[in-house]
Amino acid sequence: MDKKIVLIGAGSAAFGPPTFIDLNLSKVLEGSTITLHDIDEEKLEMVHAVVSEDNNKIGNKFNIECTPNREKALKGADFVINSTEHGDRFELRWQDNTIPRKHGSTERMGENGGPGGFFHSARQIPEIIKIAKDVARICPDAFFINYSNPMSRICLALKRAVPNLKMFGLCHQIGDLTSYNLPKIIDKKLSDVQVITGGLNHFAFLMGLKDLKTGDDLMPVFNANYQNYFQGKWDRFHYADLTFEVYKRFGWFPYVGDNHICEYLQFGSYYTTAQDLTDWITRMEQENKGVNAHLKKYYKRLKNGKYPKKGMLMRGPSGERAIPIIEAIIENSNSYEIAVNIPNDGIIENLPQDLVIECSGTVNKDGIQGVKLGNIPKNIAAILRIEASTQDLCVEAILQESKQLAINCLAIDVNCGSFDMAETIFDEMMEVQRKYLPNFK
Repeated sequence: MDKKIVLIGAGSAAFGPPTFIDLNLSKVLEGSTITLHDIDEEKLEMVHAVVSEDNNKIGNKFNIECTPNREKALKGADFVINSTEHGDRFELRWQDNTIPRKHGSTERMGENGGPGGFFHSARQIPEIIKIAKDVARICPDAFFINYSNPMSRICLALKRAVPNLKMFGLCHQIGDLTSYNLPKIIDKKLSDVQVITGGLNHFAFLMGLKDLKTGDDLMPVFNANYQNYFQGKWDRFHYADLTFEVYKRFGWFPYVGDNHICEYLQFGSYYTTAQDLTDWITRMEQENKGVNAHLKKYYKRLKNGKYPKKGMLMRGPSGERAIPIIEAIIENSNSYEIAVNIPNDGIIENLPQDLVIECSGTVNKDGIQGVKLGNIPKNIAAILRIEASTQDLCVEAILQESKQLAINCLAIDVNCGSFDMAETIFDEMMEVQRKYLPNFK
């Protein structure tokens, strides 16, 4: 295979090495060139050294390159996988989480929604648009795969700013349901079930279950069994009070968990606590430090001539879907993906068409085609449209660098609710994050 796959943000220990784990398992992509790119040259060198050593241990299946020069990295690319974060991920994330709440916001997570989600978007979108425009100029036929958050807002901005980009986004959140819980709830192997999803990234719902052998609708089985299954299994970071309240009131299961849907619902703060999400971010930060320490340990052992025989990256699939989807595009396989982020384009008719949604889809040489859902239940569409309107205004404020639109977006957010609060949050966030934000004027 003579394909070229570029990993943008490859210096991340949580991104570069896991992607190579999946590449190690691929037979379709053997012989491809894998180009690692990052502006942090020290981290890039560590990942390149470890990945190259593991590649050597499997017989040099791939041609591994690395460069801090984006122009060079993108030349001749067939696939570009983006996982970049502008600025220190957790230093800024704590600001996103705490500053709005200090001024009265019901902010919980502050990653993809709420006032914190606005500023995360404002840091990320301009930088990723620059990358995408380079892709459109240098390798216009390449598929651009986005892992970065805030997923929906980034993808919507790309759709508007780089309309010819062959773009889709991927998030592993569906795995919280499908990898363990769902087979037990319905007493079926996942491979025997078609799972249908719909909504927005981190705000999506289980919309259908079909037995692939019999054609039977398995949603009644799920609805009948879920309560007994989850009894005693409440997890404040995933499925707990908010998830089950939404399921009870709206009739459809939000598979993304409390720690994500709390960002988008006006009543989210009644069922989650600030401490829950503080603990969650703390856990994520510690995991990130652990992953980086693990990479540094292997890099040090490599430099000291004591690298393990089994290497760092020889294990089972990472759970991310970029490499399997790339294989499906190359092989034109019409394979099925449970959850992808793509432009709506008639998939969900009663949501805005100028929107990037999360849904199921099939993959072939042309990319991903979403499973048509038509009109979804009105109550689900209603709460999704609230967030869709906020995303619309958020993206326009950032693209136009409009202070007024930014404050309007903050004020109408379900976690805010007043112009005074919005202006106070905006002023402090601009003060502490100015070097990472657009020139709002």
